[in-house]
Amino acid sequence: FSFVCPERRGESSVWTKPFTSLHKSSSVKSTAPPGGQCEKARSDKKKQGLLSIFANHCSFVTGQRLRRAHQIGELYSNLYSERTRWTLVGSIWRRLQSKHASTGKLVAALAGVFMWEDEKVRDEELHRCGLELQALEKVKNPSASSEKEKAAGQVETGWEVVMEKNNFKVWRRPIEGSHLWEYRVLGSYNDVTPRQFFNVQLDTEYRKKWDALVLKLEVVDRDVNTGSEVVHWATHFPYPMYSRDYVYVRRYDVDVENNLMVLISRAVQHPGVPETQDYVRVHSYQSKMVIRPHKTFDENGFDYLLTYSDDPQTAFPRYCVSWMVSSGMPDFLEKLHTAALRAKNLEVGIYDYASVMKSNDPKHQPSQDRLGDNTRPGQIYA
Repeated sequence: FSFVCPERRGESSVWTKPFTSLHKSSSVKSTAPPGGQCEKARSDKKKQGLLSIFANHCSFVTGQRLRRAHQIGELYSNLYSERTRWTLVGSIWRRLQSKHASTGKLVAALAGVFMWEDEKVRDEELHRCGLELQALEKVKNPSASSEKEKAAGQVETGWEVVMEKNNFKVWRRPIEGSHLWEYRVLGSYNDVTPRQFFNVQLDTEYRKKWDALVLKLEVVDRDVNTGSEVVHWATHFPYPMYSRDYVYVRRYDVDVENNLMVLISRAVQHPGVPETQDYVRVHSYQSKMVIRPHKTFDENGFDYLLTYSDDPQTAFPRYCVSWMVSSGMPDFLEKLHTAALRAKNLEVGIYDYASVMKSNDPKHQPSQDRLGDNTRPGQIYA
């Protein structure tokens, strides 16, 4: 004997009960399925239906929002230029950061936005570089009161002389809390102008020609407010080491009032330049160059101060790294000097970064026009 549950039509849900002999007069007794099992089946089916409806609704709403955001993005792309769009995005992030600093940084990192407000080179750093040059000029000046006073000044700051030649002098001091050294070069040239020497360091396209170690060098981002730039630089390292790459922010300034040219660079992390297996990324790097003309920016003769430190992440002992840096720095300066001489002799054309810099202009931008063969007589070529 069998019984079929009427609520589950179309299914073969059958309960059976075998015959049982009670006495001589046999009778058949049927047993019905428990009512709780049918209720549970109906409840499970309702839950599955509700979940399916909810999932479809979420998918529809999300798709609608994404389509709307895409339409708005296309509209603003047609209305505004690329620079204006990045200015608008930067303004929104700065407002978000000022109200919710930690939240703003997290969202910026997830969205792949570079936070210029945190990473930019500030005016105070440019000013400090000028003061460092003034302090070291006393060491170079032969009219200083005595050798003991000059030596005492070196001891106070922790610098020790590692090399001294006719046109430059090199110091070093240990970086606190690490195995690395910081280097300082004070030198002068009398056969090129400060403007030429300054521009040669900034022109990325020209450096690819005079520096054979460069593998890659390009500007990947700019700040329209300060003129700062983010640069990606890949360079050869001596065998058997892998090539290194640097991502750094740089800012430059020409202070007409104090007769100074300043260039500061330091390592940063930029979402547009992730690490790759092609190079070993250098995360600790800083370079500061200060130039003081003997007369004017366009007359031969100037003094310069270069302060440099980086962590190339090598497995060599400390003295080996120190030897490589101290011996490689004079070679780099000589190549830089030769490149400036070529620019002076009109053998190459480079950007004139100094021509647009003003001491009272906080929003200066580098010139994007190369000086070509049609340069007017008397105009500075480099």
